[in-house]
Amino acid sequence: MTHLTAIILTYNESEHIEACIESVKFADDVVVFDSYSTDDTVALAEACGAEVMQRTFDNYAGQRNAALDAVQDRTDWVLFVDADERIPQNLVDEIRNQIKSQSIVGWGIPRHNYIFGKLTLGAGWFPDYQTRLLRVDSARYDPERQVHEVVVLDGEEGQLDNPMIHYNYRDLTHFIHKQQRYVAYDAQIMFEQDIRPKFRNFILQPLRHFYWRFYTLKGYKDGLHGLRLSMLMAWYEFRKYWILRQLW
Repeated sequence: MTHLTAIILTYNESEHIEACIESVKFADDVVVFDSYSTDDTVALAEACGAEVMQRTFDNYAGQRNAALDAVQDRTDWVLFVDADERIPQNLVDEIRNQIKSQSIVGWGIPRHNYIFGKLTLGAGWFPDYQTRLLRVDSARYDPERQVHEVVVLDGEEGQLDNPMIHYNYRDLTHFIHKQQRYVAYDAQIMFEQDIRPKFRNFILQPLRHFYWRFYTLKGYKDGLHGLRLSMLMAWYEFRKYWILRQLW
């Protein structure tokens, strides 16, 4: 019988960890791979019946590869789930069915993103496929992609139909905190690639990004919510080039 292990990466996730574990208890094992949380994440996880492993965090790719290494001798498949994600029953059934495949070694899972408490289907937040269901002997994370990590598969990838639920940015403060970190990372990558910002980048790139989010990716379907998100993402496109200018 095919063995499935659910792995949840955590650091101070006491708000989410119990509900997340409950949603993945269909797996044969549940492992909470913790980065030495300072809240009661570990105690709550253990009380819910999960196995807890701990490793000092370096980056997301390194953490996921370490988690794969930790379970590779005892499972066939791994399902990576973040603490703010949930696996609904229709996706459970599809996962159980598809891991029987002999040819597919990784599955992309669409996500229903809840941003500021609202299901967001436009502006690039759906289907938002995440390659999270992996055959352990055929998957590694690219160490060069430390944020927005990328899976390298030794074989074919498929896509599941049913989405997982992602309780994304809970409010504007949470959104700003994460976007500041993301654009700083992206600007650093551009700097290392010897890309120099031009004056037109500060005007044209944000405008193009807004058009892409709001029209091409149909942010308008989410009404004022989609307009707000498209404008925010255009602003952080400007911020990326501003940080790149500062680096130079």
